[in-house]
Amino acid sequence: MNRKENIKQISDIDKVWDIAVIGGGSSGLGVALDAVSRGLSVALFEKSDFAKGTSSRSTKLVHGGVRYLAQGDVFLVLEALKERGRLLKNAPHLAHNQSFVIPIYTFFDRLKYTVGLKMYDWMAGKLSLGKSTFISKEKTIERLPTIKQEGLKGGVVYHDGQFDDARLALNIAQTCDDKGVAVLNYFKVNQLHKNGEGKITGLSVKDQFSKNNYDIRAKMVVNATGVFADKILQLDNPEAKKMIRPSQGIHLVLDRSFLSGEDALMIPETSDGRVLFAVPWHDKIVVGTTDTMRKKPKLEPAALEKEIDFVLATAQEYLTKKPQRSDVLSVYAGLRPLAAPTDESEKTKEISRSHKVIVSDSNLITLTGGKWTTFRKMGEDTVEYFSKITGDKLKDSTSAAIKIHGYSNEKPIDYIGVYGADRIAIKKLQDENSEWNKPLHPKYPYTQAEVIFACRNEMAMKVEDVLARRIRILFLDAKASMEMTPKVAELMAKELGKEEAWIEKQLKDFNKLAMRYLIES
Repeated sequence: MNRKENIKQISDIDKVWDIAVIGGGSSGLGVALDAVSRGLSVALFEKSDFAKGTSSRSTKLVHGGVRYLAQGDVFLVLEALKERGRLLKNAPHLAHNQSFVIPIYTFFDRLKYTVGLKMYDWMAGKLSLGKSTFISKEKTIERLPTIKQEGLKGGVVYHDGQFDDARLALNIAQTCDDKGVAVLNYFKVNQLHKNGEGKITGLSVKDQFSKNNYDIRAKMVVNATGVFADKILQLDNPEAKKMIRPSQGIHLVLDRSFLSGEDALMIPETSDGRVLFAVPWHDKIVVGTTDTMRKKPKLEPAALEKEIDFVLATAQEYLTKKPQRSDVLSVYAGLRPLAAPTDESEKTKEISRSHKVIVSDSNLITLTGGKWTTFRKMGEDTVEYFSKITGDKLKDSTSAAIKIHGYSNEKPIDYIGVYGADRIAIKKLQDENSEWNKPLHPKYPYTQAEVIFACRNEMAMKVEDVLARRIRILFLDAKASMEMTPKVAELMAKELGKEEAWIEKQLKDFNKLAMRYLIES
């Protein structure tokens, strides 16, 4: 992805784009991917970095939603299972089959989860990742050596998908870019243009670095900004009623020793009636999540002390190696864009996770709700409105068959496998310069070559872009990410042609950010 080339594309004042997408998270990228699969011209604008918000802060699962099945949301489960199968097929370098074990402590739970998960298998049909099965107490302990053994009667094994969310977002952006979409990060929308009838005809965007403004003409504008959707709706109509109520979920990242083995742990009912996962991810364990209503959306939401205490207490209840505050390597929070409840007493876990497409009087299209797993279907459903808005004929969607950038059938044998086919380019950089083959940190395998690659090919503009969303270390070990910062800033400054003042600011900004991912012991 070349930012300068894409800026040139949007500088053509005579060009009328078919679709302008606001938002570079999973929703916006899903819209762009589907639109370009139908031969439409697309420009996408993200006000910070791709997947900076919710889309990099998930539980790292590509799943049909076992808990939605319990709530009776069968349609959502069927849709998600179908999309899960497609994603694992189209991005095997980033998404793979993950086995889960539910520890069973009562005979009623054995019956409930065995039957429920058989139904989950049946609904997945040909796209099933493996049959669920009940295993003995001995087998459960063998697969989950650190599980609480007192009262344990066995376990139920089932299969779902696991992935790297921010890297998938980046690879989808690259896929769109490969197909001609003008994909741009750090571009903020500051105005919507309308004709005499009050219908939207385009928008104004501002490059957050150069401060240059650009006017974009478009037949259809899509608001896919997740928890920030209300801000664009109010830009369209200052009287617009708030539609989004952010729900916060936090995750704690621990050393792999807390859940040794290849299986993930699923606790189907915590004290607040939610599901808790402990999932192996990049040689660490991600434990979460919570469901806390928040009043305002934030780009960098902070975990509440009560959420941290809840996740730790629940994990301690089920693990023999009990995690303490001092064991947490990183804590991150994400906001789900849920439909604002009409009844204030309504619990967020009861609000449907299905997506909605809303058309304003001005013809602004807003995509809300949904989940990472169904990002492509959300995009398809949104693009279907193109004919209704423009009157133009729309080709059938082909996004379900698009192989995501980096697609590779080779099974990843090391951490660099997340680059898929791009790993060849990383290796080439490491061979080109022996310095670039050196690790950024003595405890981690990431090399200087990945920083160079991120600047040249992945539109990384800040130190945070590299450490949070290109090599994920901020989410895996916040302290180690701070120790990597000087070298990363130095490499980026050379690649991007920046001065010493830029390096100093990047160091200050990133260290301030990273402190939010650490908790006091």
